[in-house]
Amino acid sequence: MILTNKKIAVIGAGPVGLTMARLLQQHHIDVTVYERDAYAEARIWGGTLDLHKNSGQEAMKAAGLLESYYVQARPMARTIVDEKGGVLAVTEPTPENRFDNPEINRNDLRKMLLESLATDTVVWDRKCTGLQEHHGKWLLSFEHQIQAEADVVIVANGGMSGIRRLVTDAEVEETGSFIIQGEIVEPEKHCPEFYRLCNDTILMSSYQGNVLVVNPNNKGALTYGIIAKKPDDWAFSTGPAFRDDIMPFLSSRFRHWGECYQQLFRVTPSFWALPIRKLPLTKPWKTNRPLPITLIGDAAHLMPPFAGKGVNTGLEDALLLAHNLTNGKFESIDAAIQNYEERMMIYASAAQQESIENERMMIADTFSFS
Repeated sequence: MILTNKKIAVIGAGPVGLTMARLLQQHHIDVTVYERDAYAEARIWGGTLDLHKNSGQEAMKAAGLLESYYVQARPMARTIVDEKGGVLAVTEPTPENRFDNPEINRNDLRKMLLESLATDTVVWDRKCTGLQEHHGKWLLSFEHQIQAEADVVIVANGGMSGIRRLVTDAEVEETGSFIIQGEIVEPEKHCPEFYRLCNDTILMSSYQGNVLVVNPNNKGALTYGIIAKKPDDWAFSTGPAFRDDIMPFLSSRFRHWGECYQQLFRVTPSFWALPIRKLPLTKPWKTNRPLPITLIGDAAHLMPPFAGKGVNTGLEDALLLAHNLTNGKFESIDAAIQNYEERMMIYASAAQQESIENERMMIADTFSFS
């Protein structure tokens, strides 16, 4: 096997990086995951994830975790409502499609993956600050002057990766839209009218270029995202946003929406605001890498979250790359990586394009879910 006596470093303990480690460990490969989070229970912000039947679930199946995913994930109905809170349509899961893409909490998914790995596979509190060749191996540098060595590096630390430049000079671009995320713990108590409207389903609404998507049951919390075209006077920094800054913006943006939505915004204790970004795949990746290194997940192909393709494409990356590195069909690690990258560019470009087209459609003034 081309990875015999080789040490693999995966940068990032998100779903894609952890799945990559699991797939390699099944072949008794020495792999270590380095993660910037301080500890395993660090809370991951964001809505639930749905793993698709022909991509993300295939990776879970190969990792021996598909049944565990089904146990923890929930098939959820969809409710479409208008801007006044009137129900337009409800779509229930059926026995035939209930396992197509059930929703799972991000922390539950991380816990499931971590429990599948050998003890101490993940090294926490390790923010990678740089890589360099050193005596035929990669020398990884972390904050606090900590270092480690590896023969192969797999970069899975997200769309804003700072070490991606060793593989590509492509720059992250803003797409022209934004998302504001909110969360309410105990929604049945704090926004009862809106919680009842959701009726334990994914709620979706759109009006005049503003889109709202809500999950009322994200491990005890109601989480939601607001998507719209980014205004010229955008004044919010990436990351946590002050409630006093967001509320006037939302009050103006949703002034024609019903009172149940106003209640939702008023009781949201904090928000997370960011412009939507993508990493173009049109620029060829570097071929003169000193040692084996590649990108998977958002680090490779950051895309808008409007087709549910991001994590699923990343898990497809992990499945393909792990297969190439362990199937005995390639004469070298570089050849296995090159084949992975060539194939990934095709399906990731298609997924990215679908996501971008959905984004353009959703932020149009005339868009409607109904």
